[in-house]
Amino acid sequence: MDTTDPAPLPDAPLPDAPEYGRAMPAFSANLLVRDPRLSAGWYRDVLGALVRHADETFAALELPVALAGVPGRVPLMLHADLTYRAHAWAGELADGVRRGLGAELRLLGVDPDAVAAAAQDQGSPVLAGAADKPHGWRECVVEDPDGYAWAVGVPI
Repeated sequence: MDTTDPAPLPDAPLPDAPEYGRAMPAFSANLLVRDPRLSAGWYRDVLGALVRHADETFAALELPVALAGVPGRVPLMLHADLTYRAHAWAGELADGVRRGLGAELRLLGVDPDAVAAAAQDQGSPVLAGAADKPHGWRECVVEDPDGYAWAVGVPI
């Protein structure tokens, strides 16, 4: 995979942790990644994420979505493995186990053809090319730099 970051990430300040935490919706996601800045660049360039903050230990992103045809954004946090060094997962993270296997993260409201092309341009695996599916989406499935699978699509 191409690990170069063609455009710099914003140098936004770290969000105030209590304020950021209280502003989270009822459901959000946090992914453990090897390099939050690298991953934030991938999410920006492939999924169209808005990068609010990214440094060597944490990134705060907003992913584009469309619910009932209304565009919006949902938060996604990325934490570096080292921030979990006191966690029960620390040993497995250090061993480099495959991440995300068995989970598929789904993002509705993003053009799957554009995502598949952007992932391919980044050298990222395209697990399933854009296609119309029986469940009413045109979707593709791409893999981020840490192996998390993202099914991205639009209703058909």
